[in-house]
This record gives sequence, C-alpha cells and structure tokens, in this order.
Amino acid sequence: MSFSEFSSVGKTKLSVHGLLIILDVIALALAARVNIFQEFFFMADLFPLGLAVATLIVLFFTLVLDLTIKNFPTARPAADIGLLYVLSIFWLAFNAFSTSRWRNIPMNCSSIPDEYADERTWCRDVQALKSFVWIEFVALFFTASFTLRYAITEHRRGRTQVWSGPLSRYVPRDQPQRNEFLRQTTTDYFGARGGSAFEKI
Repeated sequence: MSFSEFSSVGKTKLSVHGLLIILDVIALALAARVNIFQEFFFMADLFPLGLAVATLIVLFFTLVLDLTIKNFPTARPAADIGLLYVLSIFWLAFNAFSTSRWRNIPMNCSSIPDEYADERTWCRDVQALKSFVWIEFVALFFTASFTLRYAITEHRRGRTQVWSGPLSRYVPRDQPQRNEFLRQTTTDYFGARGGSAFEKI
C-alpha cells in the first residue's frame, strides 16, 4: 500500500477519520476511568463506555479496510455517510440520557474537600467526559453532513462516479462526453428498420 494512490480528497477524508478515532479513544479512556471508580455500576457511566468501544471498532475496521482493499463497499460515500449518521444518532441519544443523570455532580470540582482527593479526580473525569461525549457526537455528525454535501455537489456537477467508489481514491474530474460524430452504431449505419445506408433512393 502506497499513500500516493490516495487522492487529495482521500487524504483529507482519512485525516478526518483518524481524528474521529483519536477523539473516541479520549472519550473511551475517560469513560473507563469513571467506571473504574464507580465499579461499573451506574448505567449513565456504562453507556459512554460501551458506545466508545463500539465506535472505535467500527471506525478502526472501516479505516483498515479502506486502506487495504480497493473499492470496499463500506468505503463508498453512501455506506460511509450511513454509518456516521447511525453512530451520531446513538451518541445523541445516549448523551442525552447520561447528561441528565450527571446533572447533580458539582460543576466546580474544587469545592470537594482536599481529604476526598479520589472523589475530586473522579469529578474532573466526569466533567471532561461530559464534554468529550458531545464533542464526539458533533464530530461524527458534521463529518457525515460534510461528506453528504460534498457527494451531492459532485453529483450535481455531473460526476456521478463519486458514489461508485471510495472517497479515499476519488479524483474530481468530469466524465468524458460521448462524441456522436466519432461513434457510429450498427443501427445508424444500416438504418433504423434494416435499410442500408447505401440504399438507393
């Protein structure tokens, strides 16, 4: 595999894909810390952990398949957009649930007494997790929306091939126009109803 085979559009797409993975790993690490402190008891803490794991698996394997297999179905815009929108919907739903359960946690973690250092650290981890779960949702949603907008724009320009292959190898170029003067079909030559083009009048 050589990165020279990827287009400029593809390199941008792969960079954004890598950024999504990094954001998800951060959310996963914070969710793991919060759950370890609570001994994996509260559902509001478990949802971000499970969803971060699922998102990491999906993003990692789609990236690997895109890099190693040319024209793999999940790398095409329609599948890529669909996966990102599905993930963003799950993040939105679970974030709304978890955030509503975290509302009683103090916003100012410094107000927790010094003798409760572990609780203060947990409080800060929860506040950071609250931010990153929403950052992950926004990143997934806007990536899907931008990809959809780009694909539709290319389609309207007549470049319908944007849907038939992976964006990582897509090069924006107009399709060659058919030249009717250079291509003469059998029907054109012999006539629409079997008459020859050399038929006497």
